[in-house]
Amino acid sequence: MASRLLHCHIREQLKDLKEVTHESLVVGAIENAFHVMDEQMAQERRGHQVEGGCCALVVVYLLGKVYVANAGDSRAIIVRNGEIIPMSREFTPETERQRLQLLGFMKPELLGGEFTHLEFPRRVQPKELGQRMLYRDQTMTGWAYKKIELEDLRFPLVCGEGKKARMMATIGVTRGLGDHNLKVCSSTLPIKPFLSCFPEVRVYDLTQYEHCPDDVLVLGTDGLWDVTSDCEVAATVDRVLSGYEPNDPNRYTALAQALVLGARGAPRDRGWRLPNNKLGSGDDISVFIIPLGGPGSYS
Repeated sequence: MASRLLHCHIREQLKDLKEVTHESLVVGAIENAFHVMDEQMAQERRGHQVEGGCCALVVVYLLGKVYVANAGDSRAIIVRNGEIIPMSREFTPETERQRLQLLGFMKPELLGGEFTHLEFPRRVQPKELGQRMLYRDQTMTGWAYKKIELEDLRFPLVCGEGKKARMMATIGVTRGLGDHNLKVCSSTLPIKPFLSCFPEVRVYDLTQYEHCPDDVLVLGTDGLWDVTSDCEVAATVDRVLSGYEPNDPNRYTALAQALVLGARGAPRDRGWRLPNNKLGSGDDISVFIIPLGGPGSYS
């Protein structure tokens, strides 16, 4: 639904602008479009009993500028003359810990008496009541000590690290579309109040740099980035594109295929494996390549 309709909502929001006098107007239009999309999903869910949600990563090209909007754990980077320019960041319980904790602190009723907005290095045990333990709240980037109280025995709003990080012990992403009916496991407590549909939008001015045919914008879902670093993607960009003529229309498709197949790995006795023998990606691997300059460019 998002892939079919989100770009239509962005177009409608942009049409409402009489003129684009500042990039902040375009950013606002994109943000509004995500909100409208999320609301439409809520209405469709009521009428058709459809569940679920998704991340969204969107690119808009307008008046010489590229706008990259991300809500979720997908990622976009520009590879320009070998240089890597991040165009998004992932939104996970780890990266958005302070936003989530602030909401839990301001609206404790959303925690349902089941969770604490505080974070501890590990789960607090009943035998530790009255003892001192490291913690951090919504205002802190470091750690401090506090005396453990009864409320601290509740499950933490944010727990785990890396791919195992979870919000409300249920979901590993904190922004996206849909999931209006998602509940905490074995509970009726809704998770949607903590899920934001608003994207972060980053802007790249194409007119400030003379791009060559090998300069590309790479969009990928977490299945790619779980097993492939930005530097490895940049190396693949260089290796694949150097094997094609600049005006060959197949070069960018070949690059996308190489990135997907590289993240998936090859079948071996013990499952799909990467060249370093680590497991290949077990998540969705979707990749888009957008050329930024030269023959075959959209610029």
